Parts: sequence; structure tokens; C-alpha cells
Amino acid sequence: MTRVYVGTYTKHGTSEGIYVYELDTATAALEPVQTVGGVGDPAYLALGPAGRMLYAVNEQGEDGGVSAFSVDPANGQLTFVNRVASQGADPAHLSVDPSGGWLLVANYTGGTIAAIPIKGDGSLDEASDVVHHTGRGPNADRQQGPHPHMIVTTPTGGFILVPDLGADRVVAYHLDHGTGKLVPEPDAGGRLPPGAGPRHLAFGADGQYAYVLGELDSTMGVFAFDAETGRLSQTQVVRTLPRVTSVQNTTAALVVAPSGRFVYSSNRGHNSVATFAIDPTTGQLTPRGHTPTGGRTPRDINLDPTGTILLATNQDTDTIVSFFVDAHTGRLEPTGQTTAVPRPVRVLFAP
Repeated sequence: MTRVYVGTYTKHGTSEGIYVYELDTATAALEPVQTVGGVGDPAYLALGPAGRMLYAVNEQGEDGGVSAFSVDPANGQLTFVNRVASQGADPAHLSVDPSGGWLLVANYTGGTIAAIPIKGDGSLDEASDVVHHTGRGPNADRQQGPHPHMIVTTPTGGFILVPDLGADRVVAYHLDHGTGKLVPEPDAGGRLPPGAGPRHLAFGADGQYAYVLGELDSTMGVFAFDAETGRLSQTQVVRTLPRVTSVQNTTAALVVAPSGRFVYSSNRGHNSVATFAIDPTTGQLTPRGHTPTGGRTPRDINLDPTGTILLATNQDTDTIVSFFVDAHTGRLEPTGQTTAVPRPVRVLFAP
């Protein structure tokens, strides 16, 4: 059994907050453990060191916040600890600094990122730093200003990378652990083609290549990563859609298999998961097909720690659908297991 946490949107539909499950890794069925109510729009979740704490964004417009929960080690159940302001509207993503001392938050509509100190008991203090992004892109509807959509620390811990959908850039920083300040690294990071709308990124198993998802043009870019300078240099761009399709689509999530052999991305509109094989030497991608998610608007996808089960959250049909993963081909096979969850938008596995 593997513990699973599901973040949802509470402002649309009947969702109560965060849902806790146990995943039966033999059947891929989800068994309910707990429903945590009273949490406003916990659209993205992250675990603290050793899984002792869980943190959630509260994607509630100008009243954006982040909430902390303690995790019962025996059964995984959550207990609310506290909430602080995210320092920007509509926080879309958060991650924990490898030191365990700061929570990093990207505020999509607010155009800001923030560093929030984590106290010794896991609770959150007020932000130690807030940075306002600048820039815009050619898409008048979606890129009228900056939109940080993710904030993640590089595998070596030297840099913090922020895909900014509005500015078509991956912006780089480092965290000063003495002051809690986010220090810009203007020569690091990278640029995407105009109108790509970078949303999320993930590193390959060896940390030499990063895969950046373009939400607006349904692409995945391959970038060589220089761990010393923090620079991202694009080496390939592939479409996440079939070669011939007229469907309106935006991408949402990507995940690299623990083996490092495959990367998957979700398509909202085409309602599928795209599979790509990774060349272990060059990091280049080869398309391996598309698998329907069995619902509409797959907001998030994630692999269990063994890489044998993939879960897809269908936001607009209120379901989570599970797939078995073929370790040799990367192919996804439906398990026949579908779980009803209102407005699911994030699925997170416990370590």
C-alpha cells in the first residue's frame, strides 16, 4: 500500500478540500482514508522532509495563502497547523527547499514568488522575501504579464528555477540560507520560443537534462543543464499531441519515470497522456504514443515511487484513473480502476 494525497478545487463543484487515500499497488485501487475539509482551493501539494508535514497552496485569488498540516506517521492522516499569506494572487505551485527550512511559492496571477520560513515544528512563518517578476509574451489572452507557474530547486541544490508562463522564460535564483532572500541569477535559466508559455519542468534521472512543458503551444522542450552556471540550453522541441489533430489543447503536467527511461505529459483538450522515451546519452525524446485518460481535463499526472502505476486526475469529470506502466516500453495500460473525486487537480505520493 502507498499513501496518496489529492489536492482539489473547492470553489467549483462539491469538493471539501484534501483527500487522503491508500493505493493498493497490486490492483491500483484507491481506498479512502480521510477527507480534510475547510481548506480553500488546495490546488497543489508538497511534502516536507521525511513526509512529516504536508503543505498546500490556497489558490483563492487576491487572498492567496499556503497552509501547513502535520502528518500522522501511523496512518497518514492530516491535522491543520497554520496558514500564512502567499504574498501574491492565485498561488499555483510550491516546493520545499532541500534544507527543509523554507517553503518556496509561485503566485501565478500575482506575478510573484516568495520564500516562507518553516519553523522547527513544521509550521509556517511570514515570508522572508518576495520577488516581483516582469515580462510578457505574444499571447494577448494569457501572456499580458508575468505568470510564475512553478518553483523548484535543481538536483544539485545550487539554483532555484521558475518557469514563467507569461514571460516565456525559466527564471533562476539562489536562496540565501542566512537571510531567506531569493537572489536573482540573471545569467542562469533559459528562454523558450515566443508563445510557448512554460508551465512545469522536470529533470532527468542524472540531472544533466531538464524537460520544460510549454502549456500554450503543447510542446516539451529538452534543455541541457549546466550545474555550475545554472544555464539551460535548448536542444530539442517535440509536440505533445499526435501529428494530425485539430483539437484545442493546453498541457498541464509532466513526470519522469524513476528509471529515467521515459517522460510523460498530460494534454487538456486532447485528454491524453503523451509518452516519450529518453535517450540516456543525449536526453533526446522519441514519441511513444498517446493514452486517453478516461475523462476530461487531466490537470495532473504522477507515478508511484516504484514507477509501476500512473494516476491521472481528470478535473472536469471528477475522477482519478489509474494505469499500469510497462517498465520496458513505457506503455500505459488501463487498470479498470476509476475513483470519484470532486475537481481533482494534484496527486502526490508519500515517500
